[in-house]
Amino acid sequence: MINIALVAHDGKKPEMVSFILNHKPLLQGMRIYATGTTGSKIESEGFIVEKLLSGPLGGDAQIAAMIATEQIDLVIFFRDPMGKHPHEPDVQMLMRLCDVHNVPLATNPKAAYYLLRGVKDIIEEQA
Repeated sequence: MINIALVAHDGKKPEMVSFILNHKPLLQGMRIYATGTTGSKIESEGFIVEKLLSGPLGGDAQIAAMIATEQIDLVIFFRDPMGKHPHEPDVQMLMRLCDVHNVPLATNPKAAYYLLRGVKDIIEEQA
């Protein structure tokens, strides 16, 4: 099973929910982990989500730890590049650990679509 982490800054949460709803078939068979508020919004749309802490309260760091311990296979993080975020060091750590541990990371909807499409193709080839 593929473990996916979903994170979205406050201004991008509606975009994340819309993305997830529009690409539901690509997420079938994946275990979803998400930071607190993002996870709650996704869960309210009928998805099963393992919710972690809110990002500013340590959720980004929890996902980073899961990346470091090989529990996450890919990350979709819809960031707000124009906003200021008090937990920016955690965000940078999460992104750095994706690079260190070779975990695919998408930070916008088009990249996320291509990433999910590629993963789905690999899963289907292996079946």
